[in-house]
Amino acid sequence: MGRVIAAGVALGLCAVLFGAPPASAESGSLGVQVSIDGQAVEDATVPIDPARQVELRVVATNPGTAPVKVRSVRLSGVALALTFFAYDTTAPFEVPARGTITRTFVLDLGDLAGQATGLLPSSVELLDAQRGTLGEASTVADVRGSFWSVYGVFGLAMLVLTVLAWLTALLALARHRLAPNRWRRGLRFLPAGFGTGLVAVITLSVLRLVPPEPAIEIPVVLGAAAIAFLLGYLTPHPAPPPADDTTVRLSARELTR
Repeated sequence: MGRVIAAGVALGLCAVLFGAPPASAESGSLGVQVSIDGQAVEDATVPIDPARQVELRVVATNPGTAPVKVRSVRLSGVALALTFFAYDTTAPFEVPARGTITRTFVLDLGDLAGQATGLLPSSVELLDAQRGTLGEASTVADVRGSFWSVYGVFGLAMLVLTVLAWLTALLALARHRLAPNRWRRGLRFLPAGFGTGLVAVITLSVLRLVPPEPAIEIPVVLGAAAIAFLLGYLTPHPAPPPADDTTVRLSARELTR
């Protein structure tokens, strides 16, 4: 059971540390300005209500000397390096050299309520025919979705695994079954620390307090893991197992001879 719990927490950790980050707007060939329901997304938190349609306005600027063809527009949300929602709208258009094009799209996000909730780092990307990113605008979306969405259930699953990880580690401590080596005792507590950090990041996001951006989630997860490792490292040395009564009686007889 302990190995299963550790594996589940490790999967969440790998998503945070080794998940591929979204492409930056600087890697594209177009400058992009985006507004959702009339609100500019740059450096702002944009509310998204899945119960109604969203008006997405995109202004694409081509600083190059050749026209650029855009095939589709993608709205996506990412947390813990995992994509929890993505909507692609195929609407081909061409941005002329040293020119600017404005396009407006109406998105039906009705099923978003079952995919995410809370604050999520999001982006609007312009894609070419090969699905490469031509330009991107990033924001934080305040998704008014259901607590029982994929993101919410993912957080609950991490909470259950984290509680089980703490219980198994503490029960082993209470029963004096931890390893005599301090480093191994610290490693026994490490999955519980990772899980605690992941649950903290998701909780802050769902409660709409702090979005799970890499600059926040990585220090929180690693900090919680370090604290848990230190607690395991400082646990007392396991008590030696009690001597068998038969052995004690035999030893006493040998002493009387």
